[in-house]
Amino acid sequence: MIITPLLVSKSNGDARTEIIKMYCAGDLHNNQTLFISNFISAMQTISTEMQTSHFATTVVGYGPDTNYVLTQCYGDLSSQDCILCYAQIRTFFPNCYPRKGGRIYLDGCFVRLQNYSFFEEYTGPNDTTICGNTTRKSILFQQSAMHAVINVVKGALRNNDYFAREEMMVSDPNNSVYVLAECWKTLSLSSCRACLENASRSITTCLPWSEGRVLNTGCFMRYSNTNFLNPVTRSSSDRGMIISIVASVVSSAMVIIVALMIVLYVKKCRNIQHKRKGSYDVKKLAKILNDSNLHFKYSTINKATGYWHESNKLGQGGFGIVYKGVLADGREIAVKRLFFNYKFKAVDFYNEVNIISSLEHKNLVRLLGCNCSGPESILIYEYMPNKSLDFFIFDEIKGKEIGWEKRVEIIIGVAEGLGYLHNNTKHRIIHRDIKAPNILLDLRLRPKIADFGLARSFQDGKSHISTGIVGTLGYMAPEYLAHGQLTEKADVYSFGILILEVVTGMESNRSKTTEYNDSLLSTAWKHFKQGTVEEIFDPNLMMHTYPNINFKNDAIKVVHVALLCTQEAPSLRPTMSAALKMLEKDEDPLPAPSNPPFINETNMELYITQRSMDNCDDDDSIQLL
Repeated sequence: MIITPLLVSKSNGDARTEIIKMYCAGDLHNNQTLFISNFISAMQTISTEMQTSHFATTVVGYGPDTNYVLTQCYGDLSSQDCILCYAQIRTFFPNCYPRKGGRIYLDGCFVRLQNYSFFEEYTGPNDTTICGNTTRKSILFQQSAMHAVINVVKGALRNNDYFAREEMMVSDPNNSVYVLAECWKTLSLSSCRACLENASRSITTCLPWSEGRVLNTGCFMRYSNTNFLNPVTRSSSDRGMIISIVASVVSSAMVIIVALMIVLYVKKCRNIQHKRKGSYDVKKLAKILNDSNLHFKYSTINKATGYWHESNKLGQGGFGIVYKGVLADGREIAVKRLFFNYKFKAVDFYNEVNIISSLEHKNLVRLLGCNCSGPESILIYEYMPNKSLDFFIFDEIKGKEIGWEKRVEIIIGVAEGLGYLHNNTKHRIIHRDIKAPNILLDLRLRPKIADFGLARSFQDGKSHISTGIVGTLGYMAPEYLAHGQLTEKADVYSFGILILEVVTGMESNRSKTTEYNDSLLSTAWKHFKQGTVEEIFDPNLMMHTYPNINFKNDAIKVVHVALLCTQEAPSLRPTMSAALKMLEKDEDPLPAPSNPPFINETNMELYITQRSMDNCDDDDSIQLL
């Protein structure tokens, strides 16, 4: 799902890493394995170039599997903020996989990847205008905005970097207009002119509203009554001249002041980078993993998977492909091969290895080992022959293989696994991404919770963690989505959604049909209130003859528990231990559930917008899968 909220600008000096729009190509990769290899190589090249430049392009591969990549930061970003913006934008791109490519617009930078050369394109069918209609502005503001837009178009065409900015006071400092425009540097001057003239016509259609953006194939333009522009920075040649002047007057007292300012500035930048990127040292983490008993040689895994042969591919997710492998001793394994080397995401990789390697429970998948020294980072798990729960419950044919009693066993098994995580003796662990694809099934269809890359642990002294939102829409609790407040009740909410999927056979993110126009949760709530829950049971369950004559009552009770788990207020949701007791015992009457959140999509969008404007200290990027 692609989210395009219009976000409020932050203060000066920001990397502006808010995602504005994301497009993914419609067609699938020609050769997914080869394309991924080219993608990894292309991202490494771009990452190196972006360390010293605001702009980078590369071409890797041949034919339909070629990666053509362009990345550019807008001209008012400092080098430091440009690096931070690019680091953020590249974490979003794997969400387009397995499509041939796509483009992402952030408020501070842009990236595009395709399997053909697009570098000279400046217009296209995906060109978009986004208006912020929160405040209607005066005629004077509108006139000033149009004048400022004309100025930035002229300024960008005179600038070798194709960038310009404008700050125009309307009547007072609190009623000014701020405009930014930039073309991609691969365009010719005439193409840039055509793109910006088109953008200037499009963006004025946003008036009289206070905010507008144009996201064109070859350029970006934005105006606002809020000052989103960063302070003007000197060019590298200017900085070189300053250094020369300072060196020539080394005896001056001014040198001491300048030196002190430089030290403080560098220290501040390092602290910001340290906070935004995490406090872990990549080389140190890699050494810890390589020296541990979990380390597998890359050559061993390469051979076990038949050198990543297509016939051994089990499936793929947003960040990697899973292969079946057979070790020399005959053990079958599942190998998760990440799309890009995790030296850029070492914290997440180490987090998954560190958390899951310390856990032992019959309903948690077992981590056998890892490797982070080869061209990709790799996780090795025990092999689950029946893949994941979604392969069954969302399939009209395979869904018949899992009857009601087996589905109840799966629900209870997941509840037991989550209860173990939440009541861990060392640290409370929150999974953050409970959904059907992350519930693996063994030979006897027993559930095992997998994929701990987003998991977080914290000690009993804390009531919650304030964190960036990372997870899958449709499964995320409202307080987490709106405020980034993470507790065990976020997993409880996801578990409730999972229960509804198991009972109905409908996917939370794709439940819209001609029969049900609402979300899965709101559909279940309406039927529960009307006393018609049996109308949304999975047809595969209704077709079977069950020895359990109380099937209907049992299924309604399970839906009742799901609605208790998905109540809007986290304090009203049961703990996983309490939910498990509700599922296992029949004698105790269940309390009445209160209204769930997200009764409609507009309600959900309000939560997303509220979260995007929240001003908390995030320890993660905002990533909606």
